[in-house]
Amino acid sequence: MEPTTTLSPAEAEAARKAEEATRALAGRFDAEAEAARLESFDASQLLEWAFEQFGQDMYIACSFQKTSSVVMHLATEINPDARFFYIDTDFLFPETYETRDRLAEHFNVEFERWHNISPEEQAAQFGDQLWKRDPDACCGIRKVDPMARALASGVDCWVAGIRREDSATRAGSPKFMWDRKFNIWKLNPIADWTERDVWTHLHKHGIPYNPLHDQGYPSIGCTHCTRPVLPGQSARDGRWSGSGKTECGIN
Repeated sequence: MEPTTTLSPAEAEAARKAEEATRALAGRFDAEAEAARLESFDASQLLEWAFEQFGQDMYIACSFQKTSSVVMHLATEINPDARFFYIDTDFLFPETYETRDRLAEHFNVEFERWHNISPEEQAAQFGDQLWKRDPDACCGIRKVDPMARALASGVDCWVAGIRREDSATRAGSPKFMWDRKFNIWKLNPIADWTERDVWTHLHKHGIPYNPLHDQGYPSIGCTHCTRPVLPGQSARDGRWSGSGKTECGIN
């Protein structure tokens, strides 16, 4: 029999209030109807609408891939005080950290950093090279857990740079949705953008982007689980290659 955990009165009251707040937030929109209404909006219109709805309670995630550069540009054109954050797995490429710094300078923003236990602590608790033995567990520790904390920090809506063209698992992504994983709203402003749209926007506006994209990396994650793709492979075939894994658990 599993041991039961009894909450203190204060903890129970906090849990009750959190549940009420989640229900109230979810009740602000009919997710399916609003997604249908917003489908015809372009990326800038979506972001402008979202800023009007959520203000500074909207949090924009940055992976420092090319789509992050695009979303940053669109968002700061509308709201120079937009809030940006990133998940630091401590295993990002040097080029990714350099891209972070270039974007911070270019857009005059400060990124809020979220992370978890150190790689040394992870190795001590779970063994060396967890990413090889159990990539889902590694992503859970290094990405999903800090993401959950970031989105539980008084945030009502978060913004991602995913596109339907990325993969089969993302092909049906709405532009606006209730994120059941994190119990807040989620905006995907460039969901309908093509690869060409992304590159055209970057070059037209002279926006910094991760140089690994020019070295055969269409999708960029951690150093241990990302490789360049081969001719004929899809953009995400370079992630967790050979493991059958396609997503980190955030999107």
